[in-house]
Amino acid sequence: MDAADLDYPLPDAAIAQEPAEPRDSARLLVDRGPGRPVDHRRVLDLPELLQPGDLLVVNDTKVIPARLHLRKDTGGAVEVLLLERRPEGAWEALVRPSRRVPPGTRLTVDGAHGTPDAVAVEVGDVLGDDGRRLVVLHHGEADDLDVLARSGEVPLPPYIRVPLADPDRYQTVYARTPGSVAAPTAGLHLTQAVLERCRRRGVEVATVELVVGLGTFRPITAQRVEDHPMHAERYRIPPEAAAAIHARRDRWASGAGREGGAVVAVGTTVVRALEAWAATGRAEGTTDLFIREPYPFAVVDRLLTNFHVPRSSLLALVQALVGPRWRDLYGEALAQGYRFLSFGDAMLLTRRAGSVDRP
Repeated sequence: MDAADLDYPLPDAAIAQEPAEPRDSARLLVDRGPGRPVDHRRVLDLPELLQPGDLLVVNDTKVIPARLHLRKDTGGAVEVLLLERRPEGAWEALVRPSRRVPPGTRLTVDGAHGTPDAVAVEVGDVLGDDGRRLVVLHHGEADDLDVLARSGEVPLPPYIRVPLADPDRYQTVYARTPGSVAAPTAGLHLTQAVLERCRRRGVEVATVELVVGLGTFRPITAQRVEDHPMHAERYRIPPEAAAAIHARRDRWASGAGREGGAVVAVGTTVVRALEAWAATGRAEGTTDLFIREPYPFAVVDRLLTNFHVPRSSLLALVQALVGPRWRDLYGEALAQGYRFLSFGDAMLLTRRAGSVDRP
């Protein structure tokens, strides 16, 4: 597939600069399937759009303040974006400008050089050809996350140019496990009230974890989609979520049908975690799964997701789920003034017939 097949015109005016307030007031474009008109709703309406017996799956990863503004001893400014902490304690990171920071360079937080609580970041070797570097944090704190809480900032996407007044608005209300460098943005729309109304309707809510990193937000730069390298990200499917999905698969296998038993993923990160688990049988590990056409979905029936950046792996996943009609859905959203990308509105998609591999 040519990467141009995942391109579409996105006006700057359509890119949301601030999140919807309140969260669940975000608009929701509901895909009702091929040949049927879309429905224009609000995320507030989600419980009524699901069926009793459905399973709503969310990603409870928490964004860490992973961006550090540092300086070299010579005074030159350097930005470090921590991506993932390795078991031995070092971090994989993006360093900018990387070419001007040779291995062994020590950086300090701007203005903190020589102070008793100064934090030093030692930049190591280049890791592969995707721009990653190995870095080590030197400090007197018990844990790196304590340092980041004091010296780091939440790394908003570069297309968001308006400072975020409340950093918690870039966290889901159920965020629990620190580690991600970007939010699972479809979940930003959900509130505890919406989730409770889902439960009262008979919709089960389960949590999984996928640590959002380079694999999620790096754009496709290769000419062919198939040549895009996916960076591995950590995931975990708790026993409770696995049991809930197995119960539904047993029901499908018995011929009882899938009415009222759909698996509804909140965000593309949930899709990747669930489908990686289904493909490997491993409930915990790392995955570089790149979901693109044709893909035999084994778990996910419906997807609540935002509108994605052109030429992205996230848009490739959407295309694999619904097929070429993604263009019609995106065109309708743009025509109706929906807001796009991380702080934008959402859509509720239904997997097209024939793109599933069930027992």
